Amino acid sequence: MYFSTYMNDWLYGEKGYYQDFKTIGKAGDFYTAVSTSSFFGASIANHFYTLLQEGKADKNGWLIEIGAHQGYLLCDMIQWLYTCDASLVSTLKFAIVERQPQVRQAQLDYIKERFGEDITISHFNDISEVEVEYAFVVANEIFDAFPCELLKDEKIAVIDHHTLSWQEGNPTLLSWAKTHHLRQGEIAVGYEDFAVEMAKGISVCDFVTFDYGEKYVRNDFSIRIYKKHEVFPLFDQDVHLDTSFQKDDITYDVNFSHVSQAFRDAGFTEIAYETQARALIRFGIIDILEQFSKQTTPARYASEADKIKTLISPTMMGDRFKVMCFRKG
Repeated sequence: MYFSTYMNDWLYGEKGYYQDFKTIGKAGDFYTAVSTSSFFGASIANHFYTLLQEGKADKNGWLIEIGAHQGYLLCDMIQWLYTCDASLVSTLKFAIVERQPQVRQAQLDYIKERFGEDITISHFNDISEVEVEYAFVVANEIFDAFPCELLKDEKIAVIDHHTLSWQEGNPTLLSWAKTHHLRQGEIAVGYEDFAVEMAKGISVCDFVTFDYGEKYVRNDFSIRIYKKHEVFPLFDQDVHLDTSFQKDDITYDVNFSHVSQAFRDAGFTEIAYETQARALIRFGIIDILEQFSKQTTPARYASEADKIKTLISPTMMGDRFKVMCFRKG
């Protein structure tokens, strides 16, 4: 089978890695910005609030998160919007795009724990089910979890009984690689369909997405396995696909030029591409921290400031992660 099919089974198959709820943080396989600080979600919500104030967003529209894990990010955004303008939690509608039933239930349980019966969350199995007039859509680390093909010397990877080999690539794939000056590395599968479905179902849309990667072709493999915060390159001699399959996370660096092309072709305008540090500062994370300092203890302020440093420091998440903002309509 093609590697993309194998990776899809690995992550989303009947016994796939994401089939069950996964712990993120110290007890899991990896950290995310969401698990680092609630101010991450607050800053994105602050950006959304600015769009609402400027009349660019609709207070009667939808706030939708794609791939919300337990629901921390969406809840942190709702909490900050309530702080900015309590009426917004009554006019806005909230939703999560999530296909796994077990994960959905974990999200609903957590949201009830945070807000009781005050907040109602809708669920969509897929972005293609979303049909609304306006939505602010946010996604944290979803594009690195799309299946991909592996290309090397005009050959693509195939898998047979957890053993990788190479065969001649099909003309369409090779043509795409040539156009994008890619000789070796990952080619994500599904970006185009995803962008088209989002454009088709949402008349006016603001989309903000965070992920790790670059907007240029590296011509090298970044695909790797995460297990208990350790990183194992896929082609490392110590990696055994049969033992890692569906048990550990598998990911790769995002080619943001591919993401950009897919969304621009679907009718979106690229508003911004920048480091996570620049985006969060532009969204107001420092101002939010300053407000927090006026109503908390020095110890709690120092703790939150240290977490934010992780999000924006160039040597930590600040430069490694990138943000893209798109708008349609």
